[in-house]
Amino acid sequence: MSEPILFEDAFSILSVNSQKYERVSRIAATSNDQQISLTLDVNTELYPVNVSDRVQIALALTLNLDGSKDDTKGWRDVGLGERSLADEYDYVCHGKIYRFEEGNQDDM
Repeated sequence: MSEPILFEDAFSILSVNSQKYERVSRIAATSNDQQISLTLDVNTELYPVNVSDRVQIALALTLNLDGSKDDTKGWRDVGLGERSLADEYDYVCHGKIYRFEEGNQDDM
């Protein structure tokens, strides 16, 4: 088995745009060392955020703590008493990364 988390860092929210959808806002954030910029859609009805809030964001292949994938089980299908990576965070979303931009050596 492998480690489930691919990436994790702390971010400061720079802007919250809630004009397009009723319950979802698009946030723009930068890592604390200002090396990484992030744009993310967040259900702000479930997880309200404001400009200058600090959030910890992780990307993972699976919510299984041992890193194993289980494609037959959805993220809501965790059994009673069964722990998952979702227990470590206040807000969890599941889906695809639609766009990833890689910079050059000076701008990653």
